[in-house]
Amino acid sequence: MSEPTDSNGAAIPRLPDKDAFAGGIFALGAFGIWGFLPVYFKYMADVPALEILAHRIVWSVIFVGLLLLAAGRWGEIRAALRNRKLVAKLFLTALLISGNWLLFIWAVTHEHMLQGSLGYYINPLINVVMGVVLLGERLSKAKWIAVALTALAVLNLTLGVGEAPWIALTLAMLFGLYGFIRKTTVIAAQPGLFIETIVLMIPAVGYLVYLAWVGEGALGARSLGFDAMLMLAGVLTAVPLIFFAAAARRLRLATLGFFQFLTPTMQFLLAVFVYGEVFTDSHKITFGLIWLALAVYSADSWHRRGKAS
Repeated sequence: MSEPTDSNGAAIPRLPDKDAFAGGIFALGAFGIWGFLPVYFKYMADVPALEILAHRIVWSVIFVGLLLLAAGRWGEIRAALRNRKLVAKLFLTALLISGNWLLFIWAVTHEHMLQGSLGYYINPLINVVMGVVLLGERLSKAKWIAVALTALAVLNLTLGVGEAPWIALTLAMLFGLYGFIRKTTVIAAQPGLFIETIVLMIPAVGYLVYLAWVGEGALGARSLGFDAMLMLAGVLTAVPLIFFAAAARRLRLATLGFFQFLTPTMQFLLAVFVYGEVFTDSHKITFGLIWLALAVYSADSWHRRGKAS
């Protein structure tokens, strides 16, 4: 059996077992934290979603900035900020990811966590469609079947509930576009996140100052423990991204792809069994179709990777 090769035909070295094990731990950490994030947002449910987003931006800048300072990586930031095209891309990705964050926080705090989990389940399949539309990629028959099953799942929920699952679709589209642009943006994860959040820092700080001025801000209005929870938003934003970057360096993409389903599965279980969101027969059929679509998609990806190795 020949060695697997990259897109340029160069051999990809097989990863040592210890690297793969460490990659698995980092992947579990990243997707596990993302899976439990709804618990944090539920705890903060009486704080408006826009205010939580502002705290997430501000404390991410501070936390990631300190990490970069400790690692002596400010040179990367200065070099990136001199590249106007790069900064423009990061400004666009900042808008996309902050929109995704805001909608997800709102969904969790307004009893729509099921739609949130559905959005992250269909995200890989939305990415496939975006590849066809934006890049002119050709799909295998199996992937077309997966896309058709996803469309059928969305149609079923639309007819069963009486409205399209717009939260799920919007989350998937925002994150899909974010990933598409970020993939072509040459910058490491931590510096990229720092610049993405720093371009939103001024409006975020301005909004928090305004809330404090009119006496409606949550920071400083309750307890030190609650203030610490607000500040924790920055850590919960940055740490899983750092873990994800570490996992991506140590694992095959196909392996990492399987880990990504941990997050929406945890959110699904929390929504149904912990927070008691309504789970109708239409939801059962829709999630069943999505899981079937993901099984077809994953099996086809593994089959093609096996043939290429």
